[in-house]
Amino acid sequence: MLSNRKHHSKKAGLPPGTLVYTGDKTHDIEISTIEFDAEKIAERKIADIAECAGLRDSESIAWIDFNGVHDTKTLTQVGEMFGLHPLVLEDIANIGQRPKADIFTDYVFIVAKMFRANGEDGEIIHEQVSFILGKNYLLSFQEMSGDVFEPVRQRLRQGLGRVRTNGADYLLYALLDAIVDGYFVVLERFGEKIETLEERLLEDPNEQIRAELHAAKREMIFIRKAIWPMREVLASLARERTGLVAESSEIYIRDLYDHIIQVMDTVETHRDMVSGLLDTYLSSLSNKMNEVMKVLTIFASIFIPLTFIAGVYGMNFEFMPELAWKWAYFGVWGVMAGVAVALLIFFRRKKWL
Repeated sequence: MLSNRKHHSKKAGLPPGTLVYTGDKTHDIEISTIEFDAEKIAERKIADIAECAGLRDSESIAWIDFNGVHDTKTLTQVGEMFGLHPLVLEDIANIGQRPKADIFTDYVFIVAKMFRANGEDGEIIHEQVSFILGKNYLLSFQEMSGDVFEPVRQRLRQGLGRVRTNGADYLLYALLDAIVDGYFVVLERFGEKIETLEERLLEDPNEQIRAELHAAKREMIFIRKAIWPMREVLASLARERTGLVAESSEIYIRDLYDHIIQVMDTVETHRDMVSGLLDTYLSSLSNKMNEVMKVLTIFASIFIPLTFIAGVYGMNFEFMPELAWKWAYFGVWGVMAGVAVALLIFFRRKKWL
């Protein structure tokens, strides 16, 4: 189940550019860097943000990853160090920000949503990830520990693929590609969940399944809201000529654009399936109610003429010849039984039974 608390009321009444973290603090901020080129790589943890000052103009490519965005003091120092606009820093701290891409003169700012499935219980964990792409550096800002970037780190360490021989723009592509791959994994698990709900629904539609279907529908709405703007983000990267994204990287970004279109199609399919299952659940309830009403109507239809016969026979008239007959009682029972059987045969021929 998706869950993430946002405290947007913290920003109410504050001027634009005010740094306010809208989430819940989970741990102290951690800073790690990876400097690399085609021949070498250096990976380290940083305790003081001042150590990042020399990485902006480094000859090698520098990837600086900030794990935690609740420390507004650190964000302010990063903004001063890399010349970031106050509104950019505000969007980094605002974890409810819609995915987007802002093009500036000497850097590109990107906001994305990252999804990953918890291996233990299948819970879908989501967080906001922000990127600052510079000439020879890439800054990434995450909310919490854990991400989908480990395969990219392994390729950097082992010198596999093109990530070590290309610039920071290709590294950005690789990280965005890892995020999109994470969408496929989460949607695959979600598809399996929908299939399980469908089997249970067909076997025994009950209140618990209805609650799970409504929860699944809310999750799909949230996932769609987070993924849909990524199309605009990738289109902006492929379209804008900033000088920070090389032409050799644009073809990979266009390919990633195709992947996000495929993800969106899958999201729409899953959303339609969940809506269809909810309709199936309501139809099942309606069918059950119709079956009950049919049985009750049949009983009522049978007993209405029997009640009429019993009412006539039970009238206390003085001159009622049947009252003096020896077999009148049994004859009336026979008539009522015949009427009931005749009605049942009639209902059967009409296929009401």
